[in-house]
Order: sequence, then structure tokens, then C-alpha cells
Amino acid sequence: MNLVIVDLGCGNIGSVRLAFGRFGLEPLVTRDAEQIASADKIILPGVGAAGFAMERIVALGLHPTLTSLRQPALGICLGMQLLFDASDEEDTACLGVIGGRVRALEAARGRPVPHMGWTQVQVRDPDLGLVDGDYLYFAHSFACDAGPAAVATATYGRKIAAAVRHGNWLGAQFHPERSGEAGARFLESFLR
Repeated sequence: MNLVIVDLGCGNIGSVRLAFGRFGLEPLVTRDAEQIASADKIILPGVGAAGFAMERIVALGLHPTLTSLRQPALGICLGMQLLFDASDEEDTACLGVIGGRVRALEAARGRPVPHMGWTQVQVRDPDLGLVDGDYLYFAHSFACDAGPAAVATATYGRKIAAAVRHGNWLGAQFHPERSGEAGARFLESFLR
């Protein structure tokens, strides 16, 4: 399998690469549009700021490549957020693959922002490799509401999309590479 991790010069590339290595895969890390477009499966990792990530996507000429992919692709954390129309973070226009806006989480007593830690999810799609009540690891300050594309949700002050599916794209707001056995099931399901 030709698995590609998109290299935007930021993010959690190392941990994502290691997670797929546990399945015996050696993903190619690249920012080359042709290599991305010809891959069997693509990972758009995340950690960082939406504005910077979108600037990198545009500067590298990857916007048309990412929005025209037809093969299975997975956005992780910020990589998932970039799939939406826009983000409140730096008022950033994103890829527009999925309708909706990523909004800031609101801090409250006992609910700090960023949201960092293990949170239970409710699963709408049995093909995710997840089950209701799985605990997954989150690390984020922005999230999309649980709209029509949400296939798993979590609650952190409001109901948020923990995972989304739209066409060939799958997105995870949580970090599957840091979510133990449940995260491994999720990645294995994506690979199938």
C-alpha cells in the first residue's frame, strides 16, 4: 500500500508515522503534489494553527491537490479542522471539503481550554472501528459542532464532532496515534 503523510512543516508527523509503522507500513512523508495525488491513501496530520497550516497548503500549491483527491484520506486533529469551510482560529478560510465552521471551545470551571485528555465518544458509524463509550485522547482548543458529517461525537461544553466522514475523507478530532487500543482500531479500519 502506498500511504502518504502530507508534510506541511508542522504537526504530529513523527507520532503518526510510528502509529502506521505498528501495522508494518512505512508511510512516505512528502509535500510533493504528484506523490500525494498518486497515493493509495493519504493522511493530513495536525497540531498547530489553522492560519499557518493553510498558508503552507497554499504556498506549497497543495490546495487543488487536497480538494480533488478521490482516494481514501484521513485528517487528524487540525488536519480534520482544515477540511471545513473556515475556522475561528485567526478567522481562516480552510479547504471547504465539508460545510461548516470550526469554533473555539469555551473554558469553564472544570473544563479548561485547551481540551487535553481522555474523553468518551458516542459512535454513529460502526465502520469506524470504534464503539460507544470508547475513550480517546484529545488535544485541541477549536472544534466543529456535531453536524451532518459527524460520525462520532464527544461532549466538551457542547457536542462536538469527534470524527467526520464526507465522501472519501475521514476526519478525527482526537489523536488516534495516541489513543491506545481504540485508536489502533480506528486506524486499522481506515486502512481496510
